[in-house]
Amino acid sequence: MSFIEAIILAVIEGITEYLPVSSTGHLIIASSFFHIAGDSFTKLYTIVVQLGAILAVVFLYWKRFFQSIDFYLKLFVAFIPAVFLGLLFNDVIDELLESPIIVAISLILGGIILLKVDKWFKSNEEFDNSKLEEHTKISYITALKIGFFQCLAMIPGTSRSGATIVGGMTQRLNRKTATEFSFFLAVPTMLGATAKKLFDYHQQGFTLTPQQINYLLMGNVIAFIVAIFAIKSFIDYLSKHGFKLFGYYRLIIGVAILIIHFYIYPLTII
Repeated sequence: MSFIEAIILAVIEGITEYLPVSSTGHLIIASSFFHIAGDSFTKLYTIVVQLGAILAVVFLYWKRFFQSIDFYLKLFVAFIPAVFLGLLFNDVIDELLESPIIVAISLILGGIILLKVDKWFKSNEEFDNSKLEEHTKISYITALKIGFFQCLAMIPGTSRSGATIVGGMTQRLNRKTATEFSFFLAVPTMLGATAKKLFDYHQQGFTLTPQQINYLLMGNVIAFIVAIFAIKSFIDYLSKHGFKLFGYYRLIIGVAILIIHFYIYPLTII
């Protein structure tokens, strides 16, 4: 991985982490174009760099993030499914992280869902707005169900934020409430994923060089800064327009990846 490639991947991460378009999927495609997708450090980088983007949530919502013990317990409950399934399917996930075809298919399927999701859960907005205090409070059961939806994002291209937001909406949360909980849930999830990836990297016999450490630090700073602007823009757009634009985007990108891979430029060998 070169210095420029590290910067580009960090910018992509910052832009896409909180959009329902799959940051991991975009990182896989970009690294495939650079012919570095199968490199061990690249796999580490694409996970660890997400931590910087995640910390943007803590920075922007720190008053709301540092709440009661009850709030943290709910985040922990929602985080549990990812821990068990992540450990169980760790090797499979690593193999999927090299596949642009899996990313493309996931983008297309997710795009179809996002084109319909506003219509499916239109009543959520009216329901939550009429009895805000009573019905937008997230219970432990709701948190657990959202946690299982988050596990769908273990398939590259699915989108962690997209899966958890839709999961929240299935529990009668409005878009804003579901989106914010998705943002908060990302913090323990990516902290755990980063720690696990660094541990695995060490267990595989790799040692980070000073240059690689600098890349990770730089990448996280860039992702953090870019994500701050992306979060503000996304929340504003979503509250006014919904998910349809992101659905069309996913369809276009997914189909484009398949065309490029099979007819123009093989993105990787799997």
